[in-house]
Amino acid sequence: EVQLVESGGGLVQAGGSLRLSCAASGFTFGDYTVGWFRQAPGKEREGVSCINNRDGSTYYEDSLKGRFTISKDNAKNTVYLQMNSLKPEDTAVYYCAATLVALWGHSWYRLYEYDYWGQGTQVTVSS
Repeated sequence: EVQLVESGGGLVQAGGSLRLSCAASGFTFGDYTVGWFRQAPGKEREGVSCINNRDGSTYYEDSLKGRFTISKDNAKNTVYLQMNSLKPEDTAVYYCAATLVALWGHSWYRLYEYDYWGQGTQVTVSS
């Protein structure tokens, strides 16, 4: 059974850091493009970051560049999202998603490109 499980969320003060993990089971992460998305209350799900399966290239939502870093550990079948200098507006449920398709440019942002989704992990940033 293919499964993605996010962890690492929690409550943190503004300016703090969290590292989210997305662990895969039932398939090899190395073959997949993996994205992180988030959804705040009352808002649509939006792209946060993506790491491409072909060459490891990474993409970020423009406003998050410099604060968030995506990485992949194929040996552990896990993708990470390091989040620094967190702000209250980063509060959301964070999801990871995976696809066998190599995503380039802005295609990584499209939710329908991804075949597998995790259940999400809550991140709350207090002011």
